[in-house]
Amino acid sequence: QQLSLQERLRLKEEKKKQAALMKALETPEEKRARRLAKKEAKERKKREKMGWGEEYMGYTNTDNPFGDNNLLGTFIWSKALEKKGISHLDEKDLKERNKRIQEDNRLELQKVKQLRLEREREKAMREQELEMLQREKEAEHFKTWEEQEDNFHLQQAKLRSKIRIRDGRAKPIDLLAKYISAEDDDLAVEMHEPYTFLNGLTVSDMEDLVEDIQVYMELEQGKNVDFWRDMTIITEDEIAKLRKLEASGKGGPAERRDGVNASVSSDVQSVFKGKTYNQLQVLYQGIESKIRAGGPNLDIGYWESLLQQLKAYMARARLRERHQDVLRQKLYKLKQEQGVEFFPIIKREPASPSDRYLFSLPHRLDPEETIVVQPGPSSESGAEPESEAKGDAEGEAVLMEEDLIQQSLDDYDAGKYSPRLMGTNELPFDAHVLEAEEDLHRLLLLRQQLQVTGDATESADDIFFRKAKEGMGADEAQFSVEMPLTGKAYLWADKYRPRKPRFFNRVHTGFEWNKYNQTHYDFDNPPPKIVQGYKFNIFYPDLIDKRSTPEYFLEACQDNKDFAILRFHAGPPYEDIAFKIVNREWEYSHRHGFRCQFANGIFQLWFHFKRYRYRR
Repeated sequence: QQLSLQERLRLKEEKKKQAALMKALETPEEKRARRLAKKEAKERKKREKMGWGEEYMGYTNTDNPFGDNNLLGTFIWSKALEKKGISHLDEKDLKERNKRIQEDNRLELQKVKQLRLEREREKAMREQELEMLQREKEAEHFKTWEEQEDNFHLQQAKLRSKIRIRDGRAKPIDLLAKYISAEDDDLAVEMHEPYTFLNGLTVSDMEDLVEDIQVYMELEQGKNVDFWRDMTIITEDEIAKLRKLEASGKGGPAERRDGVNASVSSDVQSVFKGKTYNQLQVLYQGIESKIRAGGPNLDIGYWESLLQQLKAYMARARLRERHQDVLRQKLYKLKQEQGVEFFPIIKREPASPSDRYLFSLPHRLDPEETIVVQPGPSSESGAEPESEAKGDAEGEAVLMEEDLIQQSLDDYDAGKYSPRLMGTNELPFDAHVLEAEEDLHRLLLLRQQLQVTGDATESADDIFFRKAKEGMGADEAQFSVEMPLTGKAYLWADKYRPRKPRFFNRVHTGFEWNKYNQTHYDFDNPPPKIVQGYKFNIFYPDLIDKRSTPEYFLEACQDNKDFAILRFHAGPPYEDIAFKIVNREWEYSHRHGFRCQFANGIFQLWFHFKRYRYRR
């Protein structure tokens, strides 16, 4: 490196000597040309720095298409300098000032570019956030579609079950689905426990049932999950019993070996049967604690098999208690609706001797390995709590079918199903009272009509209501708020009994998309609905004077100017009837749905309100 540095210094010195020798030997013309070339190179470099294009680089003061003899010189705007008060500056100061201005402009341009880049970055971030929001919104919509799809498949599965039950080819899953759906129906009552539907099924049928239960659990998405889990446990237990029976080659269910010795199997079943879920849970915890404690002579296989059987008995107990609770609730609702006092029927059976029982297995275990089976937390010293626990345990057979029938017969004999006599002051405001003779006369006419035609046609009221409901859309609702008319007397009241006409009114509501609502709402978040019109259908089938047309009168509401009273008047034997409506200007054009007619005993008054459109 030291040699190379010395070599460079030597070359530089030689170059300087050659330049000095050339300057000393050159002629004045050569010196002038050298200086002009140096000056042009300097000017060219300056133009490149100022941003001149390649096509303008060869222009000189004498050779340019603009005819400017001072093209290469700096332009000085004297008037602008005088106006700014800096015309006294010399050329050097002006150059320094222009350099500062150019530097400031360059810095400002960099700031503008930086701001533009920041704006573009913020815009990209906003677009990314909007994209994420749109994705989340689409994910919510997709989730809603998935839920709707699952609900559709569930409804289709229930429909297929109903069809199979109706055609007499029901599968076990159909009966279970009908049972679980009957819990939400107050009128449907299933008298048998759900696990009784497994009687008589083969192994293949139960395996199909387990798969169908899994499908229902997925479709219902967590609803009734305890019921389906208990049914799965019971079905798998029955499948295991049938398989063991087939493997043993024995022909009767009494000789099944449920994982324990045949001499102890009957004792185990007698202990498990008749227990409530709480008692079985205590027994389950005792067996688990015994397995965890372990011991040198403990038969782990036996106790695990016993624990597996106990799970099935616990599932049956849960379903049995749930079944009894559902029956009790439905009976209570029925009695509440009928006004009958509720007295629960409880059939108490003698307590099983296995409630307090120490069982041991001498052929498999030592006498020390025993389990205490107790009905609950109560001890033998408290006789009364023990009797209550036994009553809860053995009193589960409540509300059986014959008990319900017997109690219904007793209530009917006691006269509790007979209607109560009501006074005139206890009747509701819009009650329609019929005399016994009038009702009997109408019944005889209907019987004669049925004997002649052989067809029970609709009554006049049914026909009126069917006609009034025609064309009722989703944006319409029934409107039945009646205004009472006080102090109204009729001259014909002594001849005809006044009565209120029947009616079926509809109110039309919708959204008003004015400028304000278009600005502040959209279709996902719509504005509040407003009343846009009414459709009144008043029934006058028994009008005395058929030629008199009913009339309507629009009166102001005294307590609120935003509402009005619409009163209808027809004549004997009908009283006037009035309704409170929104006080707005009506649209009387038939093109906008206005109708005022009386035909076939129905007075129809349909109208919409005017819509005001504001224009500039």
